[in-house]
Formats: sequence, C-alpha cells, structure tokens
Amino acid sequence: MKNNSENYRSRCPINFLLESLGDKWTLLVIRDLMFKGKRYFGELLASDEKISTNILAERLKRLEHNHIVSKIVDPNNGAKVIYSLTDKGKDLMPIMLEVTAWSSKHDELTNTPAPFMQAFEQDRTGLMAKLRFDLDKLTK
Repeated sequence: MKNNSENYRSRCPINFLLESLGDKWTLLVIRDLMFKGKRYFGELLASDEKISTNILAERLKRLEHNHIVSKIVDPNNGAKVIYSLTDKGKDLMPIMLEVTAWSSKHDELTNTPAPFMQAFEQDRTGLMAKLRFDLDKLTK
C-alpha cells in the first residue's frame, strides 16, 4: 500500500509530515533508532523521556504503517523483534539534524555532544553521509 495524503486533512507537505509522524513521542522513537542505535522495544522503552509501553507500541505500529520503520524477528531470539528505519525513515535525517542544531543553539541546557555539533557545523553533508552509512550497515 502506498502511503499518501489521501485521508489526511490537507495535501500540505507539512501536514503530511505531521500526520505521518503523529506527535512528540514519534520523533523521539525516530531519534533513538537513528542516532542512539536502539533496535529493540525494551531499549526504546528505556529512553530518558519515559514513554509508556502502550504509547510506544502504538507509535511503532503507526511508523510501520507509514513505512518509516520496519520490523523483523530477531534471528538470534525468535521471541524478540528488531526495529529499524526504512529508507523513507532514514530520509528524515536532514530534518532530525536541523532540529538538533536548532535546539542546541536555543537550549543552553542541551545534552547534544559538542563534537557532534562541531561535525554538523563543519561538514553537514559528510556527517549525514557517515550517519546514513552507519544506519545502512545496521539494516543489512
């Protein structure tokens, strides 16, 4: 099934993003999959923001429905599922990096590592390529 704005409030591209993602929790799940190397439900549940199990399960289901996240049964443990970003999910990287940079600039209490921001400021394209390469390695 192709994901499009057919049943959304409008055809606005910003609305498409917001309806595809849903809410603040969704961006945090994407953050953890994209930047923190989390792959399992329990790892995502253990994030600093303390998402509840039912909200996490619903957000993962929505992300999978919108083809942003995929899941496979862990080949080493059939009782576990591995979550990863699809290519569509990985394509959110420029947005996630810009949000990180904006927040780091305007939040004096940010926990963004200084080396990360230096790499972003000096070579956004290079940083994005490295992060994308690392994500692609995880899904192969």
